[in-house]
Amino acid sequence: MKNELPFAAIDQESVIRQYADTVYRLAWAYVRNQADADDVFQEVFLRYVRRAPEFENEEHRKAWLLRVTINCAKSHLKKKHFRPMHLTEDTISFTTPEALELNEALKMLPPKYRAVIHLFYYEDCTAEEIGKILNRKPATVRTQLTRAREQLSKLLTEDA
Repeated sequence: MKNELPFAAIDQESVIRQYADTVYRLAWAYVRNQADADDVFQEVFLRYVRRAPEFENEEHRKAWLLRVTINCAKSHLKKKHFRPMHLTEDTISFTTPEALELNEALKMLPPKYRAVIHLFYYEDCTAEEIGKILNRKPATVRTQLTRAREQLSKLLTEDA
């Protein structure tokens, strides 16, 4: 019989590589600048390595990382000396004018709407998964998605 490692014993480095982009994108969606997203990213994986949590499955691990990312980002935003920075064009490049326009519209959404939009469209989470991650009912998530889409649509048509 093959000697298999338990699920929790997966190499931490490979987990960090696997979820690095996901955690960074979500952190950036919250804090909206590279330096702060870097700080949140480091804090999330530092907690992961220090606590070495055990998970039931890969979905549980992903949900934990997303929840910790959101908590760290919110905490970072609440810091007394936090000053929002404006991105310079060379910090993050967008391949099309439409992508840049969408990014600008996303910045104008309240954080609760940015979070559900990001998790739904960029991380392919369902309303039920988002509800678990954000501690909201799936119906609330669907309502927030609808409202976020409406606000985005309004913002994008105003700019046109």
